[in-house]
Amino acid sequence: MARQKFAVTPGFEVGGTLFRPEQLAMLGTIIGEDARVEMTTFKQLYVEMDEDRVEEAKVKLETVGLQVHPSGFVSKSLITCNFCRGAEDSGLDVAAMLDEVIADHPVPNPLKIGYAGCALGTSEPLLKDIAVIKMKDFYDIYVGGEPRGLKAALAKPLHTGLSPEMLAPTILKLITIYQETGKKKEKFSRFVDRITLEKLRELTRYEQSAHTG
Repeated sequence: MARQKFAVTPGFEVGGTLFRPEQLAMLGTIIGEDARVEMTTFKQLYVEMDEDRVEEAKVKLETVGLQVHPSGFVSKSLITCNFCRGAEDSGLDVAAMLDEVIADHPVPNPLKIGYAGCALGTSEPLLKDIAVIKMKDFYDIYVGGEPRGLKAALAKPLHTGLSPEMLAPTILKLITIYQETGKKKEKFSRFVDRITLEKLRELTRYEQSAHTG
C-alpha cells in the first residue's frame, strides 16, 4: 500500500501554536494506529499514512479546527512567537493574515518564515529564511537566516518600517523571485548570498509603503 505524507498545524493564538488535547485525541483516531507522526522544527506535525485514506482524513481533521498543509518543498505555515504582549500589540491579526497567504507555495527548498510581535524576538525569527518583526506600528523584514552548520548566521535587514498592508505583497514577491531564480534544493540563505541583498532590496522596493526605510 502506497503511503503519503502531509503536515498538520493548529494555527495560532495568544499563547502560540497550541494543539488542544481534544485535537490530538481526534488526530490519533482519524489517522489510525498504523500512521506515523513526526514533530518538525517549524511547528508542524508530519503525518504519514496509507494514501487511499489521506483525503478523507484531511477533511475530518479540518472539521476539528486543524489546518492541513502539503509537506516537502513548499513555504511553510508561519512560525510565530507566543504573542505575549496581547493580540493587538503583538499583531495577531496581521500574523493570521500572513499565515493564510504565504503558506504552501512550491519553492526550490523548504522555506521557513518567522514572525515576532516585538523586538524581543522570542520565536527566533532571525534564524528563519524570512523574518517579520513588529516594531510598534510598523514591521521590519529580514532575509537569509541560517540556524545550522558551521556557517550559521542571522538574517539580514531587507526593509524596515513597512505598513501592515505591504507585508504580504513584499513576502509574496520574495517567494516569487525564489521560485523563478532559485536553483533546485538551493537553501534560501545561499540564494540570498548569490542574488545579493542589494538586488533583492531593489526588486522588492516598489512593494513598500511611504513609511519604509
